[in-house]
Parts: sequence; C-alpha cells; structure tokens
Amino acid sequence: MSKVSLPSLPQIPSSSPATPARLGAQATPAQIAKAARDFEAMAIGQLLQPMFDTVDTAHGLFGGGAGEAAWRPMLVQEIARQIEANGGLGLAKPIYDAMLRMQENQKK
Repeated sequence: MSKVSLPSLPQIPSSSPATPARLGAQATPAQIAKAARDFEAMAIGQLLQPMFDTVDTAHGLFGGGAGEAAWRPMLVQEIARQIEANGGLGLAKPIYDAMLRMQENQKK
C-alpha cells in the first residue's frame, strides 16, 4: 500500500486544544441567544426524525418517492424550528445561561 500525501491540507496536531478559532472574540448576548435557539431547534429535529422515519409515505398526500425522501428532512427541521419558536422544550434558556457563563469564565 502506498502512502498518499495531501500537501494542500493543513496539518493539525492531535494535541491542539479544542478552542474557538478566534480565541479573544466575544459573542453578543443576541448571538448567544440565537445559537441557543438554533441548538434547541436542532435537538427537537433529532427527536422528531425517528417519528417521521416510521411513517408510511407511499399512501400519503405526496405519494412517497425520491422527491419526498429528499424533502422530508427539511420538513422535519422546519417543524422543529416552529416548535422551538413557540416555546420548544425549554432548552434554549439553560443553554443560553451556560454559554454566557462559559464566555464570562473565558474573560477571567
């Protein structure tokens, strides 16, 4: 087996810490709140996906098929966004608080 060299890809040492690229950058409270809401919507989508995976779409409104299979994840994510926008599961607030606390601790 030959060794493949990819010189165009940057080498990242395995011992590098998992920190943000802009270490000194601070997010605004609005940016943190949006990230928390987006995370909650994504989590809701992950919870909804198995439910939609078990639905028989062959006899549904759109008749199933490849088009519906491609469209289904977008539908699930949009339903998740709407659930989050109308109160969600209550995850966004504690996530926001934790992210804000983490940012404050980085300042110290």
